[in-house]
Amino acid sequence: MDTKSPLQIQAYEYLKDLILSGRLDPDTLYSETRMSAEIGISRTPMREAIQCLSQDGYIDVIPSRGFRIRQLKQSDMLETIQVRCAIEGFCVHLVAGEVDTPKCKSLFANMQKLLERQEKALQGKKEETVLKHFMEYDHQFHMSMINYVQNREFEQTFQRLMYLIHLTTVSALSVPGRIQGTLKEHQEFFEALQQGKGERAYHLLMQHLMAPLSMEIV
Repeated sequence: MDTKSPLQIQAYEYLKDLILSGRLDPDTLYSETRMSAEIGISRTPMREAIQCLSQDGYIDVIPSRGFRIRQLKQSDMLETIQVRCAIEGFCVHLVAGEVDTPKCKSLFANMQKLLERQEKALQGKKEETVLKHFMEYDHQFHMSMINYVQNREFEQTFQRLMYLIHLTTVSALSVPGRIQGTLKEHQEFFEALQQGKGERAYHLLMQHLMAPLSMEIV
């Protein structure tokens, strides 16, 4: 969105927020005219924003009719998880080989804080709030390793997959007991990674990432 107009960015962020907050119905066909009117802009920046959202995987465009919110399919989940396994698995081996460096120690300090925030999030009383906060810290926990590698292609790939990752995470963490299980898996993985046990950390991460594939969530 760096080269886009302010109105296009406004429209993109507006629609993205509606999607991620669950305020748009996946079964409803939406028009660019209606969305333009809602925020008081012309159809051109809205149309361009819709095209960008389609490219980023948030919506499916139906030519001459409008767009629908993208729904998670088993094939989408499988392909997204496979990409994550490939990229995050590489990152794990790289991090495990640099555990004594100042850069890596800084990463571990950040990951430890995120684990603590995940644990604290579970103490919330409202289920929706618990899920929202835990998901946020879950995402940051995984992205901290991606950012550590400083590979722009990795980061751009994750950006394109962001909504599918979001849908997969929401579905998986909605399974009773899965949030608690996720925290335990994060803790075990982090312990192995921090100790430089690359093979064990990699094995634990693969199990963790592929867990949703064995769940009845789609």
